[in-house]
Amino acid sequence: MTDVPAAADELLKSLADRADPDFAANMQRYFPHEIRALGVGNAAVAAVATDYFRDRRDITPAARLHLAETVLARAEHHEEVLLGFAVLHKAARTGLGEELLGRCEHWLETYVSNWAQCDDLCLKLLYPFFLGHLELIPRTRRWVESPSPWARRAANVAVVKFVRRKVGRTLFELPTSHVFDNCAHLMHDGDPYVQKGCGWLLKITAEVHPAEVTEFLRTWHTDMPRDTFRYAVEKMDPRTRRSLMALGQGVTR
Repeated sequence: MTDVPAAADELLKSLADRADPDFAANMQRYFPHEIRALGVGNAAVAAVATDYFRDRRDITPAARLHLAETVLARAEHHEEVLLGFAVLHKAARTGLGEELLGRCEHWLETYVSNWAQCDDLCLKLLYPFFLGHLELIPRTRRWVESPSPWARRAANVAVVKFVRRKVGRTLFELPTSHVFDNCAHLMHDGDPYVQKGCGWLLKITAEVHPAEVTEFLRTWHTDMPRDTFRYAVEKMDPRTRRSLMALGQGVTR
């Protein structure tokens, strides 16, 4: 692929051709603030990328990364950001190295503007990437210091599928210290989506390490926002959940 701008034009036009103003209007209910949307569903966004590469199998992962950067730099609508990520889905696990992690951090801080874009990057791009690069997972811990709330949310969302996961013949477990250090650091973060990310990671970790999460919540319940606390205990056994919720009555935020 020698003409990246032309390729970006083709992809963005294919996406625009699927625009549905009525669907775009309906999408707004999922977001607290208005987003600029074309009205294209997530599956259709992925299909645009898949269709483009179907007859272009010789395009290298490095060229895909360049194309993704170009699409993202031009993005003016919600789905165009998702398309930038979709360009890389098939290359994420084995085609790209640690340079992708740095680019994802930059994208979170520069192009991502809502929870759906953040979670798409985490679960559809970083998830397959980490399946092929488990050793790079700890590098996401620095994102808790990011000025971007989406990077801070991603510090937790990007690892929720690795609390315990079979990868080939290896059973990978995210250290509980990683989980608890992240959540303690973000405990007083004022962004609700960062807090929801904390609750989500704690909830998943509680399925694997219930005693450790219970102790963490007992220690931190007076500092933790109510919604984060409630989300964290959501899947615990009823007796433990009732006991913790009784503590949580004192949580005021």
